[in-house]
Amino acid sequence: MRADLLALAGRLVAKEEPFALATVVRRQAASSAQAGDGALITADGAFHGWLGGSCTQPTVIREALKAIADGAPRLIALAPDPQAEKRPGILVFPMTCHSGGSVDIYIEPVLPPARLLVFGVSPVAQALARLGQAMGYAVHVADPAAEPDAFPGAERLWTDPDAVLSLPGGPPWAVVATMGERDEAAVRAALSTDPAYLGVVASPKRFGEIREALVAGGVDAPALARIQSPAGLDIGARAPEEIAVSILAEIVRVRRAAPAEPARAPAGLPVMAGREERDPVCGMTVAVSGARHRAEVGGRTWYFCCGGCREKFLASPARFTPAAGAGA
Repeated sequence: MRADLLALAGRLVAKEEPFALATVVRRQAASSAQAGDGALITADGAFHGWLGGSCTQPTVIREALKAIADGAPRLIALAPDPQAEKRPGILVFPMTCHSGGSVDIYIEPVLPPARLLVFGVSPVAQALARLGQAMGYAVHVADPAAEPDAFPGAERLWTDPDAVLSLPGGPPWAVVATMGERDEAAVRAALSTDPAYLGVVASPKRFGEIREALVAGGVDAPALARIQSPAGLDIGARAPEEIAVSILAEIVRVRRAAPAEPARAPAGLPVMAGREERDPVCGMTVAVSGARHRAEVGGRTWYFCCGGCREKFLASPARFTPAAGAGA
């Protein structure tokens, strides 16, 4: 991977912006790409790097945006004869470059870490922060008494729990482990973040009291119905670390059972291409959003994978589609 792409990747990671890395893992002459060639695709569809001829870019960008959206890597092949290249575990697309070669490209999404939002300074809260960090979560702790010494490695401490409404990123995975200290206020603050999961560490009796107090304070019953309490899987946990393990296990189960978390793109930019059109010259699928090569012919817009296909089409529209020739 080129040094400039690695530097760009580092900047995107620091800003917590999603992107995908694409690497040529196999090539067959006469493709201009070489094994090890790489590119970086941002969430707005910008392409940086080199993967051979420009005809590979639309397919790579489209599949990279899908990888960013669903969080799953994929292996794709571009070949002049897609049927001949079909193999288990690989997505095959037509190669339209004149070279006639083929390439296999591995696309891997790089997404911001999920956030674990912990309310409280109890031993369970501290164990959750330690174990959550070990599992790759970006840990945020919210409590007026939160101190760095009790939560080493936490990404941020919120001494004003109400301020977590401005928590950056997507919906957090939240746990209220205040255990008798400001329980109702913590649950209310956690609900304000619209969490993907909210667990409360409390006995059934205590949670019933918390629930009654929140309903009396105007919190909607449907919002409270989303809460998992007692938080965690029933594994007979007793020690703070065991309770933390049971809660994180429940979060893992919920995360894996749910649809893929959408990637977070810069404000106002799409994460994934929407409508797609077929290139009338080569048959390649082209994402309409951000398409660089297009032409107005026959009363409609035509989209192309590259400038070469566009030039061929404009030279003889009727050759590629009667509809275009009739209106040309």
